[in-house]
Amino acid sequence: MSLRARLMGLMACLMALTIGLLAWREIDGTRRSVHEEVEAASRVAVQLLHLVGQRDFADARVVVQGLGRIRANEITLFDAQGQRVYTSPPSPYKPGRQAPVWFAQLVTPDSRARDITLPGGRITVQPDPSRAVLDGWDDFLELMLYAALGLIAVSGLTAWTLLHTLAPLARIEAALRSLQRGDYGTRLPPLPGREAALMSQAFNDMAQAIEDNLHARDEAREAQASLAQSRELTQVILQRIEAERARIARDLHDELGQQLTALRTVAQILSQDPALVRDKGELVALLKRVADDMAASLQGMLPRLRPLALDRLGLPDALSDLLLDWRQVAPDIRFTLDVGPLPDDLGDTLATAAYRIVQEAVTNAIKHARAGEVGVSLALREGALHVRVRDDGVGLPADWQRPGHHGLLGIRERVQALGGTLTWTPAQARSARPGLDLQVSLPWAQCANTSPPSFPAP
Repeated sequence: MSLRARLMGLMACLMALTIGLLAWREIDGTRRSVHEEVEAASRVAVQLLHLVGQRDFADARVVVQGLGRIRANEITLFDAQGQRVYTSPPSPYKPGRQAPVWFAQLVTPDSRARDITLPGGRITVQPDPSRAVLDGWDDFLELMLYAALGLIAVSGLTAWTLLHTLAPLARIEAALRSLQRGDYGTRLPPLPGREAALMSQAFNDMAQAIEDNLHARDEAREAQASLAQSRELTQVILQRIEAERARIARDLHDELGQQLTALRTVAQILSQDPALVRDKGELVALLKRVADDMAASLQGMLPRLRPLALDRLGLPDALSDLLLDWRQVAPDIRFTLDVGPLPDDLGDTLATAAYRIVQEAVTNAIKHARAGEVGVSLALREGALHVRVRDDGVGLPADWQRPGHHGLLGIRERVQALGGTLTWTPAQARSARPGLDLQVSLPWAQCANTSPPSFPAP
C-alpha cells in the first residue's frame, strides 16, 4: 500500500472516530433531554389530574376533555366498568413522523403508566416521549449532515495536500530508478518543501559522487591500460631497434667489410711494388666495382634508417614513392594518393610523422586487413595537417588491443606525442566488408619547428 493511501486511510479512521464520538454524545444528550422532559411533563400532569380526581366522575370527565392533550403524556379516562371513555387527541406537532425504532430505543427512558382513581372511574397517565425523540432525531440528522460535509471537505483538502506534498516523492522514485538503470547523469531540480528540497539535494550529491567515482575508476583503468600498452610498445620498439642494429652491423660486416678488405688488398699490392702490377686497367675496374658495391650497400641501409626521398623530394613525392614500392609488392591492390597544397616549410617533425603514419596504416591494410583498394589523402587546413587512409578490408579485429598488435597503438602514441587527434570508423566501402577509415589531425604550428637531418648522396 502506498504512503498516500495509508495516510488517507488514517485520516478516514480519525474522522470516522470523531464522527462516532459526536454521534454518541448527541445520542446521550438526547436521551438525557428526553428523560428530563418526560419526567417533568409527567409530574405536572399527575399533580394536575390529582386535583381533578377529587371531583365526581362527570366533572372529572368535563375537565379532562377540556384539558385536551398534555405534552409528552397520553391521558385515558375509564369508567367504573373499565370502559374507555376518553383518550387525549394525538399531538399536532410534526404529525405523521416518527424517529427510527433503533434511535427511539437508544434515547427513550424507562417509564410506566400512572393511575389516578376517581369516584366512579380512573385516569391513566402514560408518558409519550415520541415528539421529544423526534426532535432529538432531527437534531441528530442535522449534526450528521454537517459532519458528513465536514468530512468531505477535510478529506478533499487532505487529499489535495497529500497530492502536492507527496508529488516530489514520485519524481525522486523515478530518479532513483533511472540511477538504477545506469543513467548516472540523472539530476533532480529544486523540489518544493523543505524536506523534499533536502532529499533532492542529497540525491544530487549522491549521484554526483557516484558519477565522479565511476569517472575516476574509468580514467584509472584507461590510464593503467595505456601505461601497459606504452610499456609493451616501448619494449617492442627497443627490440626492433636492437634487431635493426644487428642487421646493420651484419650488413656492415658482411658487405662493407669484404669490400674494405678488397680495397686494402689492392692498396697493399700497390704499396709493395707498383711495377708488379701488369694490368692496371683490371685493377682500376676492380676498384670501381668495389666502390659501386659499397655505394649500393649504403643505399640499401640508409632508407631503413630514414626515407631519403622525404629529404630530397618532400612529403608528397616520398608518399608517391612509398605507394609505388607497394604497387610492385602487391600489384593486385589499387592505390590512390590525393595531396592538397602543402607549404614548403612544413617541418621535418610533421612530415616524418605523416610519412610514418601512412606507412604503418598502409602496411596494416595490406598485411592484416586484406584490402583490395587503399586511398591516401593529405590536406592542410585550419592550422592542422589532416592525414586520411581508407581501405576496403575486413576492418579492425575485436581484439586489436591485445598484446602483440602494435600498428594502431604505435600510430596513436605518435599522434598523442605531437598533440594531435586520431579517429577511426568503418569506411563503408563499396564491398561487403566494413573497411577502415583512419583520420589523423596534427597541429602544424606545434610541429613545424624542426629541420630534417641531411644525408649526403651516396
